[in-house]
This record gives sequence, structure tokens and C-alpha cells, in this order.
Amino acid sequence: MGQEFTINSRAIEDRINALLPSQGGFGAGIDFSASTTIIPIIDLTATAEGSGFREDLQKAQSLISSTVFSLSASTTATLINTTGYWQVLGYVQNNGNSGVQVKLTDGTTTKIIYDIGASAGGVLAIPFDFMVFLPSGVSLTANTASATQFRGSYRQIADISGNFINPA
Repeated sequence: MGQEFTINSRAIEDRINALLPSQGGFGAGIDFSASTTIIPIIDLTATAEGSGFREDLQKAQSLISSTVFSLSASTTATLINTTGYWQVLGYVQNNGNSGVQVKLTDGTTTKIIYDIGASAGGVLAIPFDFMVFLPSGVSLTANTASATQFRGSYRQIADISGNFINPA
């Protein structure tokens, strides 16, 4: 059988009151107590479930999880049409009088979220790394102008509910 101990410590009481304000001021004459009885604690947090994988590692590209794309001159393509959170990275090679537009569309409304227009001349290689959220019915599309290369990869980093998807 366990033993009970009374703890009279203003420092501990002040710290608990600061950390747990709903427990503050529980009245004069009530002290904290400790016991030698073993009480099991079950951790029901996400970390205990094994989903405490670091966020930066969850965004890693991988052989199985990543999809590569390459759009060349005067191309329009749907890159992603699956719900969830996606990371898109790569580069645009803009050759003079050309460019690329990346858009979100539901078939009725379209919004340009990334736009590289024509450069003054010469060849520019412009890196990009952005994330998009695609609800049901929304697609990520891209279209390139005459002399543009749009290359990169994308990977789903979380499902529609925000649950991280680790690379495979």
C-alpha cells in the first residue's frame, strides 16, 4: 500500500497556478499531496501514436511519393487534381519573350497563383517551391508560353483533413 505525503510549497503552488489557471485559487488550507502508489498514465497524443515525425522530414521528396512533371513550349496541363495539401517545387527556364502561369481552377473560377512573365531578354532559370490546398473539384494547372520550360515535382504532404502523409 502506498504512502501519502503532504507538500507545502508556495513555489510549486505558484507554478501550477501559472501553468493551469483553471486550477488557481482553490482555497486556503488545501495542500498538494504526493503518493508512493504507482498510477499508470496513458499518453493519447499524436506523438504517442507514432505520428510525431518532424514536419520538415514529412515534406521530403521520395522515389515513390514524388511525381515529376516537365512542360515545354506552348503546353497546358493539369498537374494535380486530387484533394489535399501539396508541395510543388522545381524551376522555370524562361527564354526571352515567354513565361508560365500556374492556376487553381474548379472549372468555373480560375486564379493565377504563380506567374512568370516575359523577361527582357536572355535565359533565366527561376526556382520555385510552394504549397497548395486542393479541395474537392479543384485542380492545379499550368500553361507555358512559346519558349519556356517548366519542370519539377510534386508530392502530397497532407490529406484533405490536414493529416500528414509521410514519404514512401
